[in-house]
Order: sequence, then C-alpha cells, then structure tokens
Amino acid sequence: MIKKVVSTIFLVILISSLTSCKSDGKTQTRYEAEFLLLFDTATRIVGYADSEEEFTEYAQNVYDNLKEYHELYDIYNDYEGINNIKTINDNAGIAPVKVDEKIIDLLKFAIEEYKVTDGKTNIAFGSVLKIWHEYRNNGVEDPKNAKLPSIDELKIANEHTNIEDIIINEDESTVFLKDSEMSLDVGAIAKGYAAGEVSKIVKEAGLTSGLLSVGGNVIAISNNISTGEDWNVGVQNPDINSQESILKIVTLKDKSLVTSGNYERYYTVDGKKYNHIINSETLFPSEYFASVSIICDDSGKADSLSTAIFSMPYEEGIEIINNISNTEAMWVFSDKTIKYSENFELLIKE
Repeated sequence: MIKKVVSTIFLVILISSLTSCKSDGKTQTRYEAEFLLLFDTATRIVGYADSEEEFTEYAQNVYDNLKEYHELYDIYNDYEGINNIKTINDNAGIAPVKVDEKIIDLLKFAIEEYKVTDGKTNIAFGSVLKIWHEYRNNGVEDPKNAKLPSIDELKIANEHTNIEDIIINEDESTVFLKDSEMSLDVGAIAKGYAAGEVSKIVKEAGLTSGLLSVGGNVIAISNNISTGEDWNVGVQNPDINSQESILKIVTLKDKSLVTSGNYERYYTVDGKKYNHIINSETLFPSEYFASVSIICDDSGKADSLSTAIFSMPYEEGIEIINNISNTEAMWVFSDKTIKYSENFELLIKE
C-alpha cells in the first residue's frame, strides 16, 4: 500500500530531506514536499517525520484532501459526479442544488465573515468579479488593447450581489441562489478555509511539527521541533522590484499568516496597474495599501480579513482588528510606510 502511495505522490510532488533531530528519544528528519495545480497555486509542506514513508503519507493526505476541497469550491470547472460552487452558479434562479456538507460549511462561514467585515468579504460579489476577471485576462493576453470595464456595466452587475439571496437548506443539504443573475465567488476565502481544514486533518493523522503553505496562506502546526522555537515565516515584500524579497520574518506556532497585496494578479491599462482585489463600494480595485498581512488562529478568517482589511481605510481596519481576539495585522502603504496592530511587532523576529 505504501509503495502505491509513494509512486502516486511522486507524480505530483517533490520530496526532499534536509536535517534530523531528536524527539522523545526518536530521530526525526525534516522533509519538504511541493505540488502544483490545486487552487491555481503551489502548495508546500515542511515537516518532521520518522521516515520518508511516513512523511509521504502526510503529503499524500494533504494532497488528497486539498484536491477534494479544490474541486468542491471551483467556480470555473465541472467534475464528473460532483456538484460544486459552479453547479450552484449554473442553477441560479432555477433550482436548489444538493451539495457536500463541506460546501455548506464554507458558505455558512463566509456569511459570518460578511457580518464581521461589514460586507467587505462578500461571496455573493461574483457578478462584479466576473467582469473584472474577464477584462484582466484579456488585458494580460493582449496588453496593447487592455481596457477597463465601464462603471455602468459594474453597477448593473452590482445589483445582483445580495448575500441574503443565498438560500441554504441544511436539512436537505441544498443551496439555492434566488437571483438568477447572481453568482458566488469564494476566492477571498476558500483557499484559506480549505488549508485550515486540511491542516487539522493532517495534524490528526499524526504530524506534530510542520508548515503548510497553500499559495502563501501559511499555517504553522505546533513549533519547529529541531529548534524548540516557533517557526520562522517570511512576509512577502510588496515591492517586487526590491532586492529584498522578504519584508519581515514573523514567528508562528499554531497560527496562520495570510497576505493580500497589489503585486499579484494585476494588469496594466494606460500605464497604471489594476490589482484583483475589488472594493465593493467603488467597484474598482482597492488602492489603500500595497499589502495587508493578517496573523490569527484560523486560516479561513485570516484569508477573509486580509482581503477585507485591504479594501478599507486604515482607521476602519484597525477598529475591526482590535475587536477580534488573537488577531494581528500589518499594513504596508504604497509609500512603504508600515503600520501595525497593537501586538504584531511582538511576532517579528529581530
């Protein structure tokens, strides 16, 4: 069985061993694994295990479960025998769709986050995001003819973003979108939520010291047993032209770090960059900051908050952060000014 798992996983990941350490009298080795494709990004796993076979099973466990979440939360593709978010969107205004409990759990979590973030994290914002996605893709493929959507087009789409039009029937395990013109987009929350759920699964499977990074959404499982200290994790420098790719090193133990920035998934129109995080009030890309990093206990919440806080003035963001326990934030402004929540600097490694 192990040989089968190993042969399968080597098709999708690269495993390497680096150092060894002692834990409870046993020698454990540090391994790393990486694979691509899921959630349209790279996933990296670092952890300690007694053997390569043991770590390979952890990595396979992560891959298998992340793949399931990826297919369920996909808004662009169909999968045989699976009703996913795309299926719900395809049936907007037509009929309820019977779905896996993992979808209902995500939607319920997202609705709570909508309330916490004063509507800034809105999974019902799909009709507007779909327009920007199309213009961005066209602009990336044909930069000379890159264009912006008109405000009138965006305002019409914005009339179909009422989160209360998501009807969840937990008894029937169905989801129905009342508005036939609306669509769900879980991009601001799904990756972090799924990564958090998968980290719990692999931890229950026995991984006691590790880091899971899904496209930069980082989760620290316990501490680094080789040093006895918290894990060191780099925060991406939003200035991609800088020679210093890491802005700060933070220390994490059983916490998540998520950063939203203007340096990824953007396109350029008439010399100006337009990022992918859309302000729900202006309907245009948010321009308050270069990046916002969130550290908290829950990966899904960190993902949600990083998007929401990026889309509001600092004064509003700090008020929200101060009202959520065990949650810290770092704001990087376009002029490179940095501001922190009360205890963020305590997590920075000098």
